[in-house]
Amino acid sequence: MGVTRSLNEIPLSLLFASLFLLLIVSAFFSGAETALMMLNRYRLLHQVKEGHPGAIRSQELLRRPDRLIGLMLLGNHFANILAASLTTVIALRLMGESGIAVTAAVLTLVILIFAEVAPKTLAAMHPDKLAFSSSWLILPLTQVFYPVVWVVNAVANLLLRILGLDPSQEAYHALSKEELRTVVAGAGAMIPERYQSMLLSVLDLESATVEDIMIPRNDIAAIDLDSPLEEIVEQIRSSRHTRLPVYRKSIDKVFGLLHLRKILIQMSQDGFSKETIVKSLDKIYFIPENMPLHRLLMNFRRENLRFGLVIDEYGDVLGLVTLEDLLQEIVGEFTTHSFGVQKQKDESYLVDAGITLRELNRITGWALPTEGPKTLNGLIIEYLETIPLPGTSLKLFDHCLEITKMDSNVIKQVRFYPHP
Repeated sequence: MGVTRSLNEIPLSLLFASLFLLLIVSAFFSGAETALMMLNRYRLLHQVKEGHPGAIRSQELLRRPDRLIGLMLLGNHFANILAASLTTVIALRLMGESGIAVTAAVLTLVILIFAEVAPKTLAAMHPDKLAFSSSWLILPLTQVFYPVVWVVNAVANLLLRILGLDPSQEAYHALSKEELRTVVAGAGAMIPERYQSMLLSVLDLESATVEDIMIPRNDIAAIDLDSPLEEIVEQIRSSRHTRLPVYRKSIDKVFGLLHLRKILIQMSQDGFSKETIVKSLDKIYFIPENMPLHRLLMNFRRENLRFGLVIDEYGDVLGLVTLEDLLQEIVGEFTTHSFGVQKQKDESYLVDAGITLRELNRITGWALPTEGPKTLNGLIIEYLETIPLPGTSLKLFDHCLEITKMDSNVIKQVRFYPHP
């Protein structure tokens, strides 16, 4: 009776002011909780490194999310329960017992709109600003109310441990490669398209192997030391490359790498012979066919190499890889001309069938499969399960194409027709 009498003696204006203040407190805890939980953890780490005070306080709070959530719920529920009690007193004084149900419904709606939905929506729209500004008050509150929060958390954590969960673990983990791809692809205007492509290519290095980017064995330009000296000299002078493998009879018997800039000087001197070429050879680097591209990049950098021959498990040469091929896999073509792919006026494409599928996909934006055969020639032959004739037309993974040129059993050129 004494408490009721004392509450009845409090002016209504003070009760309404207290109720309004409690709604603000409830809205503060609701909004702050949402803002802190929605902070981008990686942006937060960057801001902490830059010494942002609000970011430092927010990171300190997020280190123990159980304590943070305990304080937020404690403050929010305390404010809401006390607001409900004051509303009951106001209803009794204004309308009697008949007004309690009406005011309870009104208070529920008010709390839902002004203390829950509105502040949480605002916090979701501007999490950084609200989290950093509210952290200066929340951080000391976690220390002041630590005993109460500790008891609440102790009981809650005990229940979690019974369920096999460890609340002391980090609340977030490092992103996987696929999650990083999603972040990069969804960055929009923050990362220009050309840089997005480069970043995605870097992420793909681990899953791609040298077999995906190598120049096939049949396209390797090399010097056969058993050829006449005049032919070797002419080959060196007309070569478009600066390095050529040197072998005898078969490319599988390669035994050195010739740097043309070194040998060109010696070719103009007297006594030039095949022995001069042999003495000028550098050691050649051999690469297993299944070596991942990221490891090859590390090896090239560590050994200061720019060239390597790809071999299979029997030691036979499958192709070659250069540093340019590897960098092109990351940054794309170094020139604006797409070698091996010619777009025609009728929107069709004339494609060199020896092109790798990864390169063809990169140039055209298609999605031809790269898990099996590595070249367009190999993909078509695998699909047909036979050696086709010139003029053969087929539909390959929703692409209509015609084989326009053959060289013995090898497809040389294909025309891709535009989609109808």
